[in-house]
Amino acid sequence: MAPERPLLDLSCRELLERFASPEPTPGGGSAAALAGALGAALVTMVCAMPKTRTGSAEERSSLEAALGRAREAGDRLRALVDEDSAAYQAVLAAYRLPKTGEAEKSARQAAITSALTRATEVPAQTAEACLSVMTAAAEAARHGNPRALSDARTAWLLALAGLAGAIENVRINAREGDPTYAPFLQRAQAAWAEARTGASSMGIPLELGVIEQGGAVIAPP
Repeated sequence: MAPERPLLDLSCRELLERFASPEPTPGGGSAAALAGALGAALVTMVCAMPKTRTGSAEERSSLEAALGRAREAGDRLRALVDEDSAAYQAVLAAYRLPKTGEAEKSARQAAITSALTRATEVPAQTAEACLSVMTAAAEAARHGNPRALSDARTAWLLALAGLAGAIENVRINAREGDPTYAPFLQRAQAAWAEARTGASSMGIPLELGVIEQGGAVIAPP
């Protein structure tokens, strides 16, 4: 059986149809990574423009650094689009394992734990990569071509959507009360806290909050 094509090798229309299908993958985790990757592409465009805000050498240096950050995070997010789908497919496969005897039950439980750990690690990586895109977008907005300010802000918002979606996937895959998953939740929460801090610097009229269960919510001021 031939390996399945990477999701980003599909046409835009085909990719949207895959997301719209009733199949379990690709799902929200892959969509979150895709949103971040699209944001990274926009940041790359703004940072690579020859014109900066005032034309200073310092601005060009800052944009070059942001460009490197955006490209690195963008490459990682593109890979995470498929990694997230693969991780969730592994979870489904683990739950389908036989459980007739004690040995099978033990092996199945070990497989489930391993798969869920991976399915929690992947969106945690997505959240962190999206935060890197947001940091680069802020630099692009601050130092880049003023005519591309809306592009930098759009990139920041796309990465924010990816970050929030990734956090939701960390939460849903992490088993409540299990210390195995605590580091992933902490990483996701740290990324969200930093995103909240960066919102005002972008001049985006959004108030970011956190609901009681620990998930992310975006509300107008």
